[in-house]
Amino acid sequence: MVDAFRSMLAALGTPEPWTLGTNRPVAVRIGAAVERARPRPGDTDGPDTIAVTLEHPDGPHTPHGTAYRQLGWLRCDIATTVLGMWTPAYAPLTHAAAGLDLPDPIPLASAHYAVHVQAHHPGPTRTLLQLGPYTQTAHAYRDANRITAALRARPAGRTITATTAPYDPNRHRQYADPYAADLDLLLAEAVV
Repeated sequence: MVDAFRSMLAALGTPEPWTLGTNRPVAVRIGAAVERARPRPGDTDGPDTIAVTLEHPDGPHTPHGTAYRQLGWLRCDIATTVLGMWTPAYAPLTHAAAGLDLPDPIPLASAHYAVHVQAHHPGPTRTLLQLGPYTQTAHAYRDANRITAALRARPAGRTITATTAPYDPNRHRQYADPYAADLDLLLAEAVV
């Protein structure tokens, strides 16, 4: 037990550094606890933020049970939340080890993305179409660029733009599913 405690202190005092692009689990601070998280490969939200999913401290294939819920992808600030690479020495510091559920609400924002198509007139901006959730920033940027190119090909009359934005799960009914819908058809209906 003493060796495990020393190992935990050493891991906290001098964590193995984590670098962008590494797919190994990372240790992230959630309140006073330290949790195991897996970065989403190839997805960053700028140089300081990554998308992670929290995992059970015993590994991704360990059942969460009723007291350790899965939350999907979350935005995680590298400088303030990521401690370093995950090691088993952090396991006693997790909510699961204490028999607790993760806090509600979790102090990390959802890492899903959206595309908003908006018309700009004199006066207020009007949202014509909202697409989401996207699970990868690259998919949202690709669709926003594709929609922007299609809008530029239309005759000018009003300014319509497509931009990426964070997905708001509280407004889920207002979003069209970009993976199940025909984007060209949705865009044509929205612009008319």
